[in-house]
Amino acid sequence: DQTARQELMSRFGLTERQAVAILDMQLRRLTGLEREKIEEEYAELQKTIARLREILGDMNLVYEIIKDELLEIKEKFGDERRTKIGRSSGEFDEEDLIAEEDIVVTVTHDGYIKRLPVDTYRAQRRGGRGITALNTKSDDFVEQLFIASTHSTVLFFTNKGRVYHLRGHEIPEASRNARGTAIINLLSLMPDERIQATIPIAEYSDEQYLFMATSQGTVKKTVLSEFDTNRTGGLICITLDEGDELIGVELTDGSQDMMLVTKDAQAIRFHEEEVRDMGRNARGVKGITLDDGDQVIGLGVADNGRELLVVTENGFGKRTQVSEYRRTRRGGKGVRTLNMTKKTGPLAGIQLVQESNEIMIITLEGIMIRIPVTDVSQQGRTTQGVTLMRIEQNDRVVAVANIVGRDDEEE
Repeated sequence: DQTARQELMSRFGLTERQAVAILDMQLRRLTGLEREKIEEEYAELQKTIARLREILGDMNLVYEIIKDELLEIKEKFGDERRTKIGRSSGEFDEEDLIAEEDIVVTVTHDGYIKRLPVDTYRAQRRGGRGITALNTKSDDFVEQLFIASTHSTVLFFTNKGRVYHLRGHEIPEASRNARGTAIINLLSLMPDERIQATIPIAEYSDEQYLFMATSQGTVKKTVLSEFDTNRTGGLICITLDEGDELIGVELTDGSQDMMLVTKDAQAIRFHEEEVRDMGRNARGVKGITLDDGDQVIGLGVADNGRELLVVTENGFGKRTQVSEYRRTRRGGKGVRTLNMTKKTGPLAGIQLVQESNEIMIITLEGIMIRIPVTDVSQQGRTTQGVTLMRIEQNDRVVAVANIVGRDDEEE
């Protein structure tokens, strides 16, 4: 390097710094032993070029090389197959990728739904305050809260006699305080179609039934397994006559008493065996005979441990032991459940309740009042009840809902 630097400086008039910079480049290999190495590399490249040209000019040489390489691969990798190839296990289901776990599902009166992990509702000591299910808007409240699984199914029945289903994992997850997602954004509902009943099921059993009632007094019972389908759209659950609507659906085991209550305060109780099992498209049979202008407003399971709570359009109400309504044949006119007068107005809503429940009464103008069931007077069938809510002129009660309270959440 010293000799090269001196030669560059004297021959080309370069400074020492310039000469060093030039020598730092690959040109330094042209001096000393580096030159011999480059010449050897050049000779090897010439041999390689000659060999490649020979191969390219003779296909026999190409085949010979391929043969040698394949024999080498055979020697190296020629052991027995390690991957087991079996028969197909059937169609792949997206749900196979979703872990099965328990979830809590809440449904609000205004039709908002969400799911949360079940451990959101931690175990609490008896007598605790419980925790809030969600922060709803001021005129909404939780109407249903149930434990399901990500692989469970939730059935949604509409006034048009159709049923839609969502798997548990398809219900959007939200935080404990979130309102949830509007059900109508999750289902492909038809115009003027609204949800009348929401029922969670673990499986489509052959031993459970869906019992339905319409506003014109028709009832129908269909085995639950009839609704097992992969269709994402709605299914017909009952064929409706012109002007009729589905008003309620209950999940039963085939051995329960059912109760229908009408707007004009008639009630009928009969065993569900009175209604034979029918297919999804059937119209059903007569559950109660209605007077002109009357209509069914409520359906419930008449367990003897429950009470029938009724509320009129003018805010009167009471609760009566279910045992006061004797079992009769379906299709009759029923018995009087309230002494209806001009003062009370017709019935607006009913609930089959227990003393631990709370109810919400809602008026046409959006006024709401929350009442413990124990605050509602217990009276006989033919009484007119007591004032539960003072109704302003031109307003009236339009709905009565059984609400999820803190005790329910804690439980």
